[in-house]
Amino acid sequence: MATVLAVGAGLAGSVQVALMSRLGERIGVLEALAFSAALTAVLAVAILAIAHHSLTGFAHAVHQPWWMLLGGVMGLIIVFTITYAGPRIGVAATVGILIAGQLAMGAAIDRWGLFGSERIALHWPRLLGIGLLAAGAALSLRK
Repeated sequence: MATVLAVGAGLAGSVQVALMSRLGERIGVLEALAFSAALTAVLAVAILAIAHHSLTGFAHAVHQPWWMLLGGVMGLIIVFTITYAGPRIGVAATVGILIAGQLAMGAAIDRWGLFGSERIALHWPRLLGIGLLAAGAALSLRK
């Protein structure tokens, strides 16, 4: 199930770049970012309320370590960036660079066990994969 969700999220991410690019061009990058964040918040709270018949889980977030709450900030940075970059460098280049960055940071997080993650060695196949993806991302910038 996790793999299916990850594939779906990957597909949704590319669609999101295209949609946010167009919305940002029409209403402004910051306006599109604010609308997206507000819509996401409303939908997430509604899903929580429906699934758990309560919002008490939401209140537990403020009692977690501050650095765990930065995930929302990371999401904001991602949505701002794709809204800004998509119309300027294209959907494929934006997605390629985003994924290459995610893979590189994911490998660093795994390697050093950052943020409480399990340590996973960084062997040559992973390094090769990151390098190839980075090369592909760079090549995607060529029009």
